[in-house]
Amino acid sequence: MDDVDVVTREVLTASRLLVAVSARSLAEVEERVTLPQFRMLVVLSTRGATKLVTLADVLQVAPSTAMRMVDRLIAAGLADRQSNPDNRRETLLQLTDEGRRTVVDVTARRRAEIAAIVERLTPTQRLALMEALAAFNEAGGEPLAEALDAAEPHPLGWAVDVSVARDA
Repeated sequence: MDDVDVVTREVLTASRLLVAVSARSLAEVEERVTLPQFRMLVVLSTRGATKLVTLADVLQVAPSTAMRMVDRLIAAGLADRQSNPDNRRETLLQLTDEGRRTVVDVTARRRAEIAAIVERLTPTQRLALMEALAAFNEAGGEPLAEALDAAEPHPLGWAVDVSVARDA
């Protein structure tokens, strides 16, 4: 087995851990929000009011799938539609106050659980992990998650179009 296989196995193991952390962070809202729907909420929280086609592109889903997700989020009171003030024929999607609170709460639970795991590492292990993950994220084109004191949380480990994320 070469080193790429060994590293790939370790990353797959870490991804299982992060998916489990993500699932646990959603546990309190799982009756209202699925993981893909939460991804949509996070995109809306980072981009603000967004056209459906743009949202579908960022999430890499068909517009019809995005529309069904939006309809469910609107029914749950987490998102709403508004006319685009620059083009009345377009509809923009945005978070409601409840949608914003949901993103903040879920992200805070996820951050706390990840912090508890990181605290169990030695300072040397933390530095090595930070350097390795920074290189991994850069190679994968994933923008850096927001700092703890940032106003808008960003998901950990979900692919977002880097050019779109940087424009937000």
